[in-house]
Amino acid sequence: MHRRKMLKMLSAIPVAGMLPEGLNAMSSDRIAGGTVPNADRAPIINASEHVWLMNDPRFPIDPEISTCPGSKPPRDYSGEHLIEEMNIHGIDKTVISHVCYYGRNNDYTIHCVKTWPDRFAGFGLLFGNRLYDPVDPKNPARLEKLIKEDGLIGLRLSPIQDPQKVWMNDPGCYPWWNKAEELNASFNIFLAPQQIGQVADMAQRFPGVKIVIDHLAMIDISKPDSEGIMPLLNLAKFPNVYIRTSMHNPSKQKPPYRDVWPYLKRIYDVYGPQRMLFANFFEFLIIKEIIPFFTEEDKVWILGKTAEGIYFNR
Repeated sequence: MHRRKMLKMLSAIPVAGMLPEGLNAMSSDRIAGGTVPNADRAPIINASEHVWLMNDPRFPIDPEISTCPGSKPPRDYSGEHLIEEMNIHGIDKTVISHVCYYGRNNDYTIHCVKTWPDRFAGFGLLFGNRLYDPVDPKNPARLEKLIKEDGLIGLRLSPIQDPQKVWMNDPGCYPWWNKAEELNASFNIFLAPQQIGQVADMAQRFPGVKIVIDHLAMIDISKPDSEGIMPLLNLAKFPNVYIRTSMHNPSKQKPPYRDVWPYLKRIYDVYGPQRMLFANFFEFLIIKEIIPFFTEEDKVWILGKTAEGIYFNR
């Protein structure tokens, strides 16, 4: 569903307070490229969006290295457009998740982060399915370049794209996890529930690497807890593991995804708001104004303060 349609639909839901302040009114303070975050409040940070250009020769989309070669975007979604969306919705900063169309060529994400450093952080793609072999001995140097020279803050790792392989905790990956710890890097991990054990192993081995679980680990809420939510809750014993609230993935309903709320509450009870973060413009409204069990202080963390510590104040 297009973001604008989603926001229009959500804004029609009768809830106390209606739209969040960031959607009702924008700060009068402006800088080139967007708003100046109010110094008296924690920033609002969208923890994951993609950007791409379809026909810019500087940033070619090459199916040969794409991790989703069968997918082609219908239109551009540029850094400039993302900033416009951020300004409309009252988002101070966004974390760019390097999109699958480009594969291991991280140039456009790097360009956006370097062009608008006050608005963006970004993580790239390097290792995994249709990328560099996870056990390639050159990987620590590749990661170091991506962070030290290119200015990104870590990687997205997607073992979910390799359901028949186990590479996340292969000892051949230890060298670049060691390098990540040395560089204070963060890893966003897109995985299935049955792969959570691999992440638990690495979270314990490398406590200095901040790990963000994407898409609620794609849990199936129609299955027994033992096959979905419990492995995710068990990860909470590792203090370097965080959860991104992607309610639309496990939900069987339309927004605001009420069938996922009981699972979100259990995650909240175990992890606490200091280890939760949101992504996507439509989910901003759901968390800010509709979820009933988050306190105002909880929202400060989930809507920005947690992400700020992981991706910006490193």
